[in-house]
Amino acid sequence: MIAALPRRLLPEGLALPLAGLTLALSLVMLASLLLGAGEVTPTRALAVLAGGGDDEARFVVGSLRLPRTLVGAAVGLALGMAGALLQAVSRNPLAEPGLLGVSAGAAFAVALALWLGASATTLRVAVAQAGALAGCLCVLGVARLRGLGNDPIRLVLAGAAFSALLAALTSLLLLFDQRAADEIRFWVIGSLSGRRLADLLAVLPSLALALAITLLVARPLAALALGERVASGLGHRPGRVRGLVVLAVALLVGAATAIAGPIAFVGLVVPFAARALAGPDIRRTLWLCLPLGPLMVIGADILSRLLVAPSELSLGVLTALCGAPVLILVVRARRLPSL
Repeated sequence: MIAALPRRLLPEGLALPLAGLTLALSLVMLASLLLGAGEVTPTRALAVLAGGGDDEARFVVGSLRLPRTLVGAAVGLALGMAGALLQAVSRNPLAEPGLLGVSAGAAFAVALALWLGASATTLRVAVAQAGALAGCLCVLGVARLRGLGNDPIRLVLAGAAFSALLAALTSLLLLFDQRAADEIRFWVIGSLSGRRLADLLAVLPSLALALAITLLVARPLAALALGERVASGLGHRPGRVRGLVVLAVALLVGAATAIAGPIAFVGLVVPFAARALAGPDIRRTLWLCLPLGPLMVIGADILSRLLVAPSELSLGVLTALCGAPVLILVVRARRLPSL
């Protein structure tokens, strides 16, 4: 199916890597259905997938593990694509939604909405996307400040300060309303536990719109990497391209944060790995982010269930363990990866 995609959509030479990553993602999703911290063993779960199994196993696989796996795939896709877009538009390999405060903006907006009494999932998604949009605008505004946007480390430090401020404000909300404190505390740690298919259905329109915008801006972004004058000479409008990218990132990060909470480093690791496999062309990077994002999030979620079974680790802890070495590698490199 991948090989049959039109040549104008799929860059040359990507069919084989995409096929390999898609196969790896399929195996990881299968493992997510078979493995867990509870008493349903892989053998019992496999019997359910074969059409049999007992009632308990069918409930665990169909009502708990399947929604969790599908939500994890959507979250990974959204954060991986958002990271690639944000890095491309800011021309900064450290521009990651979790590091720069975009996820924190979405998280604070949802926490504030929950504190004010909101509980509907659709409202939560809209609020998270509004918070992500505000955070994204702040990040790009800072990136365009003279002397700061060209320094990746200083930009990350500014983003870390912004994230810390929003985290402090979120913690402050917990002190004012004990009724909402438990729900906010459970949500802001970042997890796929207890997620339902309804959560995924609530964000599908946003994800579809964001992917359509990404398809629209992929070629102009590749031209923008050569410089604004070159992009303008090729008939593109840099300002409009940036505006569309900001909208797409807000939709993606807001949707992911609304259904799974703030999860850092996915938007850093996934584009980094995609560029290592496919080179600096943003169009090739975006294609590889499609399977790499879900692969990372679902893989980390499986480990979160198994490492301290029968309890679970926070998903954000596992993604941080994967992302911190990549962050150190990029910072210590003599030359930052070309974008």
